[in-house]
Amino acid sequence: MAERVTVTVDDRRLRLSNLDKVLYPSTGTTKAAVIDYYTRVADVMLPHLRDRPLTMVRYPDGVEGDHFFEKRCPPHHPDWLPTVDLGRIGRDKVVAHCDLRERAALVWAANLAALELHVPMGRAPDPHRPTMVVFDLDPGPPAGIVESCVVAGWLFEVFDRLGLEAFAKTSGSKGLQVYVPVNSDDTTYDETKEFARSVGRLLERVHPDLVLTSMDRSARTGKVFVDWSQNVPLKTTVAVYSLRARDTPTVSTPVTRDEVETAARRDTVLAFTADEVLLRIDEQGDLFAPTLTLEQQLPALGTS
Repeated sequence: MAERVTVTVDDRRLRLSNLDKVLYPSTGTTKAAVIDYYTRVADVMLPHLRDRPLTMVRYPDGVEGDHFFEKRCPPHHPDWLPTVDLGRIGRDKVVAHCDLRERAALVWAANLAALELHVPMGRAPDPHRPTMVVFDLDPGPPAGIVESCVVAGWLFEVFDRLGLEAFAKTSGSKGLQVYVPVNSDDTTYDETKEFARSVGRLLERVHPDLVLTSMDRSARTGKVFVDWSQNVPLKTTVAVYSLRARDTPTVSTPVTRDEVETAARRDTVLAFTADEVLLRIDEQGDLFAPTLTLEQQLPALGTS
């Protein structure tokens, strides 16, 4: 029988199990270490998770074992953990997703070996209304993080001309994501998707040797795919500060524009482990905090 311990997290009692199980074999990182990371990062991570329909990616046997996506909040979730309903408009099927609002909820999810936490751009009470536009930069080998940073730099230049502020984070894997917060009650997913597609195609026309917006996977070799299609209600991107299920416990980490531009010159590598992220937070705070409140109006760029 798996060893279980009872802990108290901010007045919530939780039963934890298999704390010695190694989830990242190459580094010997155990479930206890994963829980410790999520406990310590909670203060800055929770505002970015709260009210968003969560998708957990669970690795019960670690990153080298099988995994599965869990959208529906498990029936055994604590009675104090709320849910957010999300479904297709006009369809009967609605899924109740977990809503992680407090530190104990993060610990509970980590105990399920939910290494990765993914969220959409929408947030309750209206998850069909986006709060941000995301540009998911996915490099096709041999392109990598350097090339993604080059494209991100071009995105920043476009946004400068449009009078928009944008914020970047690593995917924690091989790519980069750039977000334009809107936080407006009247912005729709149709508008954010079209804006992302138009900007992506603009870069593709100017830099055809590196930028791609086509969904054709066979065309991605050596290019950076600007995935504009993530801007729909039911699609998600990895949450800021989430671990990734890679060989090492890397994290989707907010980075500054200077860091992106330096990495584009191959002067540094944008990859951060859990321990490094906690140090960055101590030194810099939450670089992604402005995405929660900054209100911006997207310009009409026309169809592309």
